[in-house]
Amino acid sequence: MHPGSSPADAASPWIRRFTPLLRPGCTVLDVACGGGRHVHWFLQHGFEAVALDRDTDAVAPLRGLARVVVADIENGPWPLLDERFGAVVVTNYLWRPLLPRLLDSLEDGGVLLYETFAVGNETVGRPRSPDFLLRPGELLDAARGLRVVAFEDGFLDAPPRFVQRIAAVREAPGAPGVADAAPPRHPL
Repeated sequence: MHPGSSPADAASPWIRRFTPLLRPGCTVLDVACGGGRHVHWFLQHGFEAVALDRDTDAVAPLRGLARVVVADIENGPWPLLDERFGAVVVTNYLWRPLLPRLLDSLEDGGVLLYETFAVGNETVGRPRSPDFLLRPGELLDAARGLRVVAFEDGFLDAPPRFVQRIAAVREAPGAPGVADAAPPRHPL
């Protein structure tokens, strides 16, 4: 971190850009949060946060700021059974068996913000394993049933990496019999 900056300053530009999609004050689940750069971002912007990671030491500084859940979500049960969130955020992490659970964790009106490495990254750095690289359009397939507000799949220069990212909303079911309802306005 640069002098005078806060952990929230390290938040991904993608996450920053689509924060306005979230319902004010909702609870955000940050999956595989590490040191919590996005937890800090959301707390700074008036949201509640749940920090989920398997690394007890990494999340230790978040205790007292956010609800911290330490769990190995790749080898153990999902620790947040039946809980729903206003947003689920995932960056630089991929565990394919978890994707349906993440969507199930969104409340009506909830937002999925996901950004991680994609195929092609093996040519410029880590991760290199196909297990940790999204295939073309994979996030679009995973988000089927959500309203996709934005999707990108390409190359970024600084640092060099191939990424795929999505911002998608679980739209609340419309009121029965209201055919003339205005469409939702999801800010870009």
